[in-house]
Parts: sequence; C-alpha cells; structure tokens
Amino acid sequence: MGITNNALGTNIEEISDGIYRINTPVGTVPGGFSFNQYLVADEQPLLFHTGPRKLFPWVREAVESVMPACRLRFISFSHYEADECGSLNAWLAAAPKAVPLCGQIAALVSIEDIADRPPQAMADGETLALGNHQVKWLDAPHLPHGWETGYLMETSTGTLLCGDLFTQGGAGKLAVTEDDILEPSEAFRQPMDYFSHTRHAGALIEKLASEAPATLACMHGSAWKGDGAALLRALGRRLAQ
Repeated sequence: MGITNNALGTNIEEISDGIYRINTPVGTVPGGFSFNQYLVADEQPLLFHTGPRKLFPWVREAVESVMPACRLRFISFSHYEADECGSLNAWLAAAPKAVPLCGQIAALVSIEDIADRPPQAMADGETLALGNHQVKWLDAPHLPHGWETGYLMETSTGTLLCGDLFTQGGAGKLAVTEDDILEPSEAFRQPMDYFSHTRHAGALIEKLASEAPATLACMHGSAWKGDGAALLRALGRRLAQ
C-alpha cells in the first residue's frame, strides 16, 4: 500500500479491516484539497464514490493494487455529483458484473437515466451482504445537500461511509487520524456554506449517531477513528447554532 501514482500522488491505505481509502490530492482550492474513494474488498467488492471522471485512470490504478478492478460488484455513492459518481459509467465498463448501488431517490431521479446499467436501489435501513462485510443504507436527505443523499454503514467494522460530512481542506496526507476533525471541517464549511440547513438536520444526525460508528470515512481529507456518535452529535450542535 502507499503511493500508486507518483505524478498525481494518488495513494491507498487500509483504514479498517478490508476497507481501503484511495486518496488523490488536488490544487483546486487555496491550501489544497483531496478526493477520497473507499474500496470494500470482499466476495462482492464495493467502491464508494467514483471520483471525478478525469481521475478514473488513477483511481482504477489504485484499486488494481488491491484486486482486479473487473471484480467490482457494486459502485456506490452518497448523492449525485461529479466527485461522487462522475466516472460511474467508466467503472461499469471496467467491471462487467458491477451495478450502481444507491438510494431509491437517486435511482428514480438520476441513475436510472444516466447509468449504462440499471441501479440496485436501497431502501432506508436496508442491508446488503458483501461477504465478510455488510452495508446498511441510511437515507439522509439534504444532509449536507441533495434530496437523494444517503450513507452506507459497514456494520462489521463500524465504518460509516459519510460522504461530505466532516470535509477537510488540504491534501489529506493522513489516511486515518484520531485528532480532531470537527474544527478543521467547520473552518472549511462555514465560508462556503455548502450545507442545506435542512430543518431535519438534528434528527438525521441522531439517526447516523445511533449507528455508533467507530470510523468515519470522509470523502475529503483524513478518515477518523474514535467515538463517531459523539463527533456527529457535536456537528449537530454546531449546525443548530
């Protein structure tokens, strides 16, 4: 594990048992930024987030360092946005048995039309066995944005694939950290105000916290290990302010 592309700095590290963070640093904002994807390597492998379309060759290269990309069975994401699913069809072409895995709203309003193969739509609370791992879909509309937003909780490792929650700026050099990520993520969020400020934010935060995640797999920046329920509730208090 480690650097898989020296030119871009794309790298891959295992953050939980059988779950790998793929990270590519980019210079799109002052201070730097990064895109993460998460590979769940199992009998039915799953990739959460595809990355933007232009990053596909390098993300595929990272996946290939763990397993043949053609073995992927599910291509999943939190909501419909370029960095979440921009290279979805490229992945479907690379993995002939793969299908998009998303929430019912995303399937209805976007993925049934744009994807080259029909999606497998998951209901809120529905689980899917991948082998040694099992994922549970959690609807979270408009948190932080997008009617179709939801997250996957990997129950065997306690890993919440939490998308744009706790987005941190910078290159995300540490694959996983136990240091505070709330303050850095709040410093990044507040100037851009990319949360929807849904009136249901508190209830949705509590719904995610009740899963008691031990690892938060963030889409931008480092993943985090610790008391995920406490950190989510701290975020909820910030949003309430």
